[in-house]
Amino acid sequence: MKGRTIILDHIGDTEAAALMVDGKLDDLLIDSTAPRPGTIYRAIADRPVKGQGGMFLKTPDGSAFLRQIKGLAPGQPILVQVSGYAEPGKAIPVAAKLLFKSRYAIVTPDAPGLNISRSIRDEAERDRLLEIAHDAAGGAAHGLILRSSCFEVDGDEIAEDIVAMLELADRVTSDSSDTMEMLCEGDSPHILAWREWTEAAEVVTEAGGFEIHGVMEALEAAQGAEVTLAGGASMYVEPTRALVAVDVNTGNDASLAAGIKANMSCAKALPVALRVRGLGGQITLDLAPMPKKDRRAFENALRQAFRTDQVETTLVGWTPLGHYELQRKRARAPLHEVI
Repeated sequence: MKGRTIILDHIGDTEAAALMVDGKLDDLLIDSTAPRPGTIYRAIADRPVKGQGGMFLKTPDGSAFLRQIKGLAPGQPILVQVSGYAEPGKAIPVAAKLLFKSRYAIVTPDAPGLNISRSIRDEAERDRLLEIAHDAAGGAAHGLILRSSCFEVDGDEIAEDIVAMLELADRVTSDSSDTMEMLCEGDSPHILAWREWTEAAEVVTEAGGFEIHGVMEALEAAQGAEVTLAGGASMYVEPTRALVAVDVNTGNDASLAAGIKANMSCAKALPVALRVRGLGGQITLDLAPMPKKDRRAFENALRQAFRTDQVETTLVGWTPLGHYELQRKRARAPLHEVI
């Protein structure tokens, strides 16, 4: 089946959303019992950890960890936002820089100014969006970013989104209480799908959509480690406690170019494999053997593949043993933990 399809459904009692592209599972969002990224707390500073340059905080959902604690003293209230999912047994990762993010607008209380996504290059469109933003957010104390999804969207719809985010930011940042409390919960999978999957797509909302559109079959395959690559090659994506290990194999191809072909296929398939499995943190690639002269081509292919990926990923580079390392934000609930 060609085209993009967004399916909003549940797995048991758990809310989930899937994005199918040309009949293949391209992205997956599943709710979990952990605090959702984007949740905002009024937390209480607990104790500093000098060796790690951070501080543990008390929140209604348990201990949280904040880096960059200059000027923060134990017992002091502070507004923080959940920045990702915690590793098992570790504190909730939070940030002091708040972002109020919706489909078209991002409000930035700590960074005043009005900005338009750089991916919108049409000058007439940029001027139109600036006019909408000035009308909707004129005199606002917070900063505003208009996202690439605003391109050629009705102005009233964008203005409504801006006003809603500004009102939420005002309500949260003006709160003067000093008790521990959740002030704003992060978006659910269905809201995240509306917010982040903005390209044209068919939207399926009826119950049983996952079964009808092949999502459950794709999820069963994703629970295994093996990912089939072009030309008979394969890679195995396996999370461990310390990192995510990716092993690339050439299969039955015995040609001189077998290694580079398998590694280039890995670069193309890796973002989807990580998204669907909800994997982040440290990622180490044990690539198929290839000459060092081919490394630059592989890096370029990997960089191109992650360019459109919505989860923040840093391409770190090569190790002395010839492995390639990445650092990826834990923005999704790991599939092996929620299913």
